[in-house]
Amino acid sequence: MSDAIGFEIDFLPVGNGERSGDAIAIRYGSPGDYKVLVYDGGTKESGQALVDHIKKYYGTTRVDYVVNSHPDSDHASGLSVVLEQLEIGELWMHQPWKYSSVILDYFKDGRITDNSLAERLKDKMAAAYTLEQLAEEKGIPVYEPYRGATIGEFVVLSPEEDWYVHDLIAEFQKSPESKKSESTATDGLAGIFEAAKKAAASAVAWITEHWGIEFLRNDVQTSAENESSVILFGLLDEKGILLTGDAGIRALDATAAFAESKKVSLPGVLHFVQVPHHGSRNNVSTTVLDRIVGPRKSADDGVTSKTAYVSASKKSSTHPRKVVVNAFIRRGAKVVETKGQSKRYHHNMPAREGWVPVTPLTFSQQVESWD
Repeated sequence: MSDAIGFEIDFLPVGNGERSGDAIAIRYGSPGDYKVLVYDGGTKESGQALVDHIKKYYGTTRVDYVVNSHPDSDHASGLSVVLEQLEIGELWMHQPWKYSSVILDYFKDGRITDNSLAERLKDKMAAAYTLEQLAEEKGIPVYEPYRGATIGEFVVLSPEEDWYVHDLIAEFQKSPESKKSESTATDGLAGIFEAAKKAAASAVAWITEHWGIEFLRNDVQTSAENESSVILFGLLDEKGILLTGDAGIRALDATAAFAESKKVSLPGVLHFVQVPHHGSRNNVSTTVLDRIVGPRKSADDGVTSKTAYVSASKKSSTHPRKVVVNAFIRRGAKVVETKGQSKRYHHNMPAREGWVPVTPLTFSQQVESWD
């Protein structure tokens, strides 16, 4: 390997059951000058796996940047293990409880106080709040990742601060009922719908989807917590990397708009992308994928210029959705799922003994029906 910039992205498996999560480690730089970034830690078990992985394969006990994409426990819990066992340079996470006095008037219950709201958010987002407490105990600086912030060689594309503070927090399922009752109720149904879909997974209906037909919908919704995910973009050795967490179409549209405002064409530079929310069909649309990943290619194009990784638990029956996998394949992406195994994407980095090339998913003629 030459001294040119190299990088490796490791997606570690999270969960042995139906529930998926994210645990991602990135090492980049050149020999003698590597940086390590951890993006989400999944469960406590996967957090330990991250620690062991970094020690074994990165040859270090230091993580320069830890990023918690959003406060859900399947993304935040494992990071506490990382903070406890490794030397950390910076922790990047949102701290919604800090804004209790600013957002107090957004909720219906007039009895709520500044302090009670802050305590509620800390309690409901305990996995994330634990990270803040650990960082304070260990003297780790904590920063909030809003649009335009720089984390090493990566830049935050979403969320924008005002949107996060004045809209998303009030919409969180973990927040009290918002005065915007209609939109809050709609978002609150997301969890109910998801549970209903899981219950009906064994009886899922299938429909035929050809290369020229895409059954993604443009009116899908996900929770405000998911929309608050930190979206990171890095350009390493002229290869674009996009991490999306559980972001939905609102955040992804905002990401595309911000990139375009900076004269950056994401489809033109993107080489690696994380499939949002474990491959859920409620987080992407035809329109947003055209802006982020690129236009659909012809069936006989045969060129796979991008790679898309999706973190899905070993026994998940709903992640990744075949309609989502097809959508990324149509846009020239090689799609790889974790499903209980660690997966590595690398450029200009040494091979690892015992690691074998990944097998990408194939295009499916039958996809899940929406009805």
